Amino acid sequence: MAAPTSTRQCPPAPLPPPWPPLGIPSPAAPTLAGRPPAPSGGLRDSCSGGGGPADFGAHGLKAVHRHPETASPPPGALDLTLQDALLEAPQAPQLTDPDSASGSRGRGEALRDAQQDAFRAFHQDLNFVRKFLQPLLIGELAPEEPSQDGPLNAQLVEDFRALHQAAEDMKLFDASPTFFAFLLGHILAMEAQSWCLQHDLGHASIFKKSRWNHVAQKFVMGQLKGFSAHWWNFRHFQHHAKPNIFHKDPDVTVAPVFLLGESSVEYGKKKRRYLPYNQQHLYFFLIGPPLLTLVNFEVENLAYMLVCMQWADLLWAASFYARFFLSYLPFYGVPGVLLFFVAVRVLESHWFVWITQMNHIPKEIGHEKHRDWASSQLAATCNVEPSLFTNWFSGHLNFQIEHHLFPRMPRHNYSRVAPLVKSLCAKHGLSYEVKPFLTALVDIVRSLKKSGDIWLDAYLHQ
Repeated sequence: MAAPTSTRQCPPAPLPPPWPPLGIPSPAAPTLAGRPPAPSGGLRDSCSGGGGPADFGAHGLKAVHRHPETASPPPGALDLTLQDALLEAPQAPQLTDPDSASGSRGRGEALRDAQQDAFRAFHQDLNFVRKFLQPLLIGELAPEEPSQDGPLNAQLVEDFRALHQAAEDMKLFDASPTFFAFLLGHILAMEAQSWCLQHDLGHASIFKKSRWNHVAQKFVMGQLKGFSAHWWNFRHFQHHAKPNIFHKDPDVTVAPVFLLGESSVEYGKKKRRYLPYNQQHLYFFLIGPPLLTLVNFEVENLAYMLVCMQWADLLWAASFYARFFLSYLPFYGVPGVLLFFVAVRVLESHWFVWITQMNHIPKEIGHEKHRDWASSQLAATCNVEPSLFTNWFSGHLNFQIEHHLFPRMPRHNYSRVAPLVKSLCAKHGLSYEVKPFLTALVDIVRSLKKSGDIWLDAYLHQ
C-alpha cells in the first residue's frame, strides 16, 4: 500500500489522560540506528509548530516491509513495531486513527491506552526505557490500515488506569525492606523458595533501582539455583505479556506432548496422534512435575546461555554446580552426589509445576484474542484462597490475578489491592475466580483430562 502524499491536519488536543503519555519525542532528523532519515513524500508531521518538523511516512504493513529503511534492521526491531508485543506501547502515540480527528476519546485513544497499560505494567523507570526505543521508530501506520485488535471496553481501560493510579497513591509499589530481608535470611538458611525471590527480583519489585534488582537476581538465580537470569526473564516476560496464548506464552506452547485448550480440537480434526492424549492426565504424573526443571529447564537454560552467549550467567551457573558438588562430594562420593542432585531437582520440579500451573491451566487457553490488558490477564488467571501456609508455600502466587495485573508490585501488597480489583471486576462483569488450594491442584488434572477427551471426540467424529 503506497503512502499517501498529503499534509496531515492537526487534531484537536485530546482530553488529558490519567498519567502523562508515553510519546517518544520526534527529533528534527529522526534516524534508525545511525541510518539517514527516511525520504520525503510520506505523511509529513505539520503539528510541530515549525520547529523542525519530523518527517515520518505513513505506511501500510506491506509498504513497511518493502521500505528501504526497514530492510536491514534486525527482526526484533521490526516485530516491536508491527506486532502486538510488549514494547509496541511506546509506538501507540505515533499511530493514527480516524476517531482521533474528532478530538473525542474514541476507539483510537482507547487502543492507545490499552497498549500503554501493558508497557507501564513492566517498566519501572519509563524515562530510562524511552531512550532505547527511539531507534525502533520507523514511522506511522496509515489510517486506513485495518486494526487486528478486537472491540475494546473504553470504560474498563479508563477504570483500570484509575485503579493503577490509586495503587500508586497507596504506595503499593513500594517494597518492605523488612519483609524481603526476612525472606533472604530464610533462603540463605534453608535454600527454600529461592525461585520466588528471583521471581520478585526479575519483576523489579524489591529495589527502587532496576539495576540492583537485576544484579541480585543474577546471584539468586545463578549461585542458588544454577540457572540464567536472562533466560528466565526472556521466557517469563513472554508469559506475562500474552498469558495462555499459543506461540506467545511458552508455558502453554507444549504440544505435541500435552494438548491444552483450543489445540485439542485442532489436533483431533487433523487426525494427529503422537501420544495417547486421552490419557494425558495420567502420563502427566510421569513426565510433567518430575522432569520440568531436571530435564526441560536444564536443557533449555544451557542452550540459551550458549546460543545467546550469556557468559556471565554461565559463570554464575558454574559457581552453583561447583559449590554443590564440592560441598557434598566428601560425604556421598560421585554417585551419591549425582543422585542427591537429581532428587533435589525432581522435588523442586513438583513444587514448581503444581504452584505455577494451578492458576493458569484450568483457564482459557488458545490463540490471540486481542483484548485490552486487564481483560487478557483476567481471562488467563485465577486466585487461590489465601492463608498463612498458602501464602508462604506459593510465594504469594495464590494472588495470581493481582500479580498479573501489577507485575511490579511487591507481593506483600497483593492482599491490599485485591479488594480494589474485585470492585473493578464486579463493575464490568468480569470473572474474579478464587478457589480452595486443593481444588486448584485437582483442576489441573481435570483440565488435562477434559482436553484429552475433546481431542478424542474430534479425532473420532470430526
